[in-house]
Amino acid sequence: MAWPSETKYVGKPRSRAEAPAKVSGRARYSSDVAPPGLLYAAVVRSPWPAAKITSVSLDKARAAPGIKAAILARENLTQVRYYGEEIAAVAGVSRQAVLEALPLVEIKAEPLPFVVDEVEAMQPDAPRVFAENSNLNLDPVKKKGDVDAAFASAAAVVEGTFSVPVLIHNNLESFGGVVSWDHDGVTAWISTQGIFSARENLASHLGLPQSQVRVICDHMGGGFGAKTSPGVEAALAARLSREAGAPVRLMPNRAEQALAVGNRPSSAQKIKLAADRDGRLVAFEMLAFGTSGYAASASNAGGSSSANVPMPYIYVVPNTRVLQASIALNTGAGRPMRAPAHPQASFGMESIMDELAVKLGLDPVELRLRNDPFEIRQREWKLGAERFGWKEKYRAPGSSPGPVKVGVGCGAATWGGGGRGTQAEVQINPDGTVEVRCGSQDLGTGTRTVVQLVAAEVLQLDPARITARVGDTNFPPSGTSGGSTQTASVGPAVYDACEQALAELKKAGGLDDPRGTRWDEACRKLGAVPLVAHGKWREGLSSRDVGGVQFAEVEVDTETGFVRVRRILCVQDCGLVVNPLTCRNQANGGVIMGLGYALYEQRVMDRVNGVVLNNNLETYKLPGAADMPEIDVVFLDMPERGIIGMAEPVTIPTAAAIANAVANALGVRISSLPITPDKVLAALGKITEKNPIAGRERELADAFALMAAAGGNAKGSS
Repeated sequence: MAWPSETKYVGKPRSRAEAPAKVSGRARYSSDVAPPGLLYAAVVRSPWPAAKITSVSLDKARAAPGIKAAILARENLTQVRYYGEEIAAVAGVSRQAVLEALPLVEIKAEPLPFVVDEVEAMQPDAPRVFAENSNLNLDPVKKKGDVDAAFASAAAVVEGTFSVPVLIHNNLESFGGVVSWDHDGVTAWISTQGIFSARENLASHLGLPQSQVRVICDHMGGGFGAKTSPGVEAALAARLSREAGAPVRLMPNRAEQALAVGNRPSSAQKIKLAADRDGRLVAFEMLAFGTSGYAASASNAGGSSSANVPMPYIYVVPNTRVLQASIALNTGAGRPMRAPAHPQASFGMESIMDELAVKLGLDPVELRLRNDPFEIRQREWKLGAERFGWKEKYRAPGSSPGPVKVGVGCGAATWGGGGRGTQAEVQINPDGTVEVRCGSQDLGTGTRTVVQLVAAEVLQLDPARITARVGDTNFPPSGTSGGSTQTASVGPAVYDACEQALAELKKAGGLDDPRGTRWDEACRKLGAVPLVAHGKWREGLSSRDVGGVQFAEVEVDTETGFVRVRRILCVQDCGLVVNPLTCRNQANGGVIMGLGYALYEQRVMDRVNGVVLNNNLETYKLPGAADMPEIDVVFLDMPERGIIGMAEPVTIPTAAAIANAVANALGVRISSLPITPDKVLAALGKITEKNPIAGRERELADAFALMAAAGGNAKGSS
């Protein structure tokens, strides 16, 4: 199968189908759902980063005015391992009643030693997060070729240490939702990236058959990976609803989200890279560690995200040796966050590639062209360099004149994507209108519009006559919106269902082709009963594996340390572009997220008290409108490849490109994110006391020494 070579609706820009509902306020998010008798709920969270729980009494809370239910977060609650971990939950008739009841939950506990910093956690005398296991969890060494010999004979060798912090999920819409448990079973209106995986998770957690659990997600305010599973919030709301005999809303506030709903893991990488005289990479070695916090437990039923990074990233190196470690901390668990592990990998690899280019005296783009095996990305490098004006703008690092220095940098990404088993249902009504139902969910990317456009293309019908319905487990099943697979899964299923419906309509109407001017005539022949047809994902309409490159131009004020990004050029392969408008929205959003990673975002932990210090949108810095650069997006529209997801690859190389541009401007590299003014001034020698770079470099050097010793100097066999 293949998409038609000439299209009428697919590939043409179209406003989102849900736009009128959203701008008018009619769109219902999980927090908008309010069944009769709705109760409000909140969680009693651990005030200790680590403690042994000896007893919990809910009696006083249950007896408080307006309280209808109180439960423990889990059975056999004997220990908590991070500040903010769930201990109990309370539901009542008003938010105020619940807030007043929370302090009435009586908890007796013995505080335990804790650790919230990766380097401290690696020390032999550090408190153990899990008494039976070391905090330092080493992977087996991955080795290929003769690394030592390759380094010894190389023409150029460079080394560097690069680090990125933990990021916090700051979706505009909170996690959780509204859950009602009655005699018919459980209905959950939750903010989730996977309604069917949420149903499975809830059913298993609650001991119910899946047939008695219905999950609805009509609209949601962002997911970015952490909402691929329902988390503990939905399960707690369901249990409270059962005890109270009424629907319950449980959605954490902003501060709670900073603690307990998941985060992007940190990564620290010590990298050594070598090339021959022609600029061909010959050897790569890396020690790397990061944290995904407190590993997911029964109480934190949201999955976890590995701190390991895919290295060497993108480029082909014949001789490699990699040792990675995950560090356990007394902090909230990691969860997937847009392109898990790839932005961390891109930052380290692209940074060391630029260092190698300088040592070889090669243009950084030329070095990449000599070592990038992906044919599509080869095209993107050349196209992007020309459009960006790379040859005219690139100059030797640090040679920009004046106190405000200008620099350029680049980076690249890879991603899989692909489609998978999704089903759809098409209903053609006698009045000529069409309804398409699919049990996917729209996490804000425009899935309804994709459904509408694909159906319009197959049926050759005005999209305004097609209603797309998603977000309900009563609809045909679909997968989780994760891994940039949603459009590549939904599009082919809708295509197939519409083809089946069209074939049935031909029979019912007695027409060879009921489309166009004869559509209404054919539909009237259905009589009073609509025509319903089913379809499923089919091969040939989607594909996988994309490449993308980005170029950044920055200016750096050497007197204040302030970095301003002037321009980002994003060149991205994404197969068939179903809707250029929403596709461009995804690219813009991905670049903005990468900008935040580069310059602003980081979780700040209090090492003494184990608390997240920047747990709100005032102190957790995100880019705003005034920080926006010119974002230039170019798609390699390749319809012959079918649909391929692109939501994740567009955010991967942005931070790396910006960091390389800053290094090009200054002539010195800032090797840790975010690139803040104090780091810029320290790199220029304008801060000597409490240098934010030197202190961290010493800590990382000690940590890598410990890790190398534990791993046998990373010279074992894979």
